[in-house]
Amino acid sequence: MDDELNALRRTRMRWNTPLSEAHASVLLDRLDLGEGPHLVDLGCGWGELLLRASERAPALRVTGVDADEVALARGRSAARERGLAVEFTSSDAATWDTPVERAFCIGAAHVFGSTKAGLAGLARVVPSGRLLYGDGFWAAPPNPAALEIFGPDTLTLPELVDTAADAGWRVRHLSVADQLEWDDFESTSRAGWEEWLAAHPADPRAGEVREWLDRRLREYVRDYRGVLGLAYLVLTR
Repeated sequence: MDDELNALRRTRMRWNTPLSEAHASVLLDRLDLGEGPHLVDLGCGWGELLLRASERAPALRVTGVDADEVALARGRSAARERGLAVEFTSSDAATWDTPVERAFCIGAAHVFGSTKAGLAGLARVVPSGRLLYGDGFWAAPPNPAALEIFGPDTLTLPELVDTAADAGWRVRHLSVADQLEWDDFESTSRAGWEEWLAAHPADPRAGEVREWLDRRLREYVRDYRGVLGLAYLVLTR
């Protein structure tokens, strides 16, 4: 897909994770932003949660790191519109090597290679402080299709917690996305393209967009709804 359509697909999404406003507020509370002078979001996308953190703690130095230029442009535009001094950096998040006191890494462990490698690498990023870590887990035994979509390295929730402990983290907070959060996430991930498709049915790209939308909905309701979970851990060292 071209950059125009890639940007359009996410226009109805608040953030690129299954998370409600109320749940996000709880996570930011648990992160205790006032005690950390520098917050970095590794794999920030357009950084909406990062912007919320900056609004809560204006004295905080805030940096988002991602390789997706389309998402970064959206984040920079939002920061300007809201008068927030948030820096968005185009880089491979796994190469960040400056220690900070607070960090986010939500749905981005894959940039390190695996959950285990991600939690170990993030321990070097946050040698002392708090990390908000979000990752998928099997909430129910996966069928072969779900395994193919998400890969064999996805853990169960107990395995995820054990992996964090093995990397030297302590769990200060644990919560998981509920079904409404997941349904809203999946619906908004399709909404931008559904609106575009309704307005441009004869566009040469319409067939490819329609195929993607139909496949995504089919996979969600048949293969991983209620099977794939998303855990949010606030971790300390």
